[in-house]
Amino acid sequence: MRIFWKYLILLFKAQMQYRMSFWLLTAGQFIIPFTVFAGLYFLFEHFGQIRGWDFYETALCFGIIHMAFAVSECLARGFDSFSTLVGGGDFDRLLVRPRSTVVQVLGSKFEFTRIGRMAQSVFVLLIAVQGAAVEWTALKIVVLLLMIASGVFIFTGIFMLAATMCFWTIQSIEVANIFTDGGREVAQYPLHIYERWVTRFFTFVIPFGCVNYLPLLYILDRNDGNDLLYAAAPLAGFAFIVPCLLVWRFGVRHYRSTGS
Repeated sequence: MRIFWKYLILLFKAQMQYRMSFWLLTAGQFIIPFTVFAGLYFLFEHFGQIRGWDFYETALCFGIIHMAFAVSECLARGFDSFSTLVGGGDFDRLLVRPRSTVVQVLGSKFEFTRIGRMAQSVFVLLIAVQGAAVEWTALKIVVLLLMIASGVFIFTGIFMLAATMCFWTIQSIEVANIFTDGGREVAQYPLHIYERWVTRFFTFVIPFGCVNYLPLLYILDRNDGNDLLYAAAPLAGFAFIVPCLLVWRFGVRHYRSTGS
């Protein structure tokens, strides 16, 4: 972790060499997502509710998943741009270093301008928390934080799986965006508004439903079963990273240099 933080500090200093560019990009990351949130607001302004969910309850879904995506984009950007390391032969240099390739790839790139998107997500969450009819307890606050952290692990795991494919394809595969950008768009609404197969896929295969929908039922006192099971649902997101790491290790063992 000390190496990881050194990577973090060095890349932050490097990006701050062009401060005007940094702050303009950060401001853009803060403003642009508001167009999506504005669309959500006007949708509820017209229809009032979606299958029993009001604006503030859905805004909780929106804020949680966008916060998780922003944090993952900031810290796991190295996996998202991993194809450049493979294509340029730079991954060979990482292999001869006596440290984990996961840490080195994570530390190869950070997108600090995503702080703007994080700030926008915090703003939405504050609006949702104040407006939603929730009796907040210590456990519910912990569950809310776990939901965000779980989402970070899921998005990072998807970035890792997409990066692993580069060992065989060299270039990144755009289909991975279905599960990153597409997963974010799907999970910003309650999952039960979709077809059953979509709900099941994003609950049991890629567990976005365990990030916001199932634990959110507990927070809103809508769950039908055991409270602890719904509160513990975000743990599935942490478990999701385990098979992703195993797939990554499999890819590293079968890596053949591009010869660049």
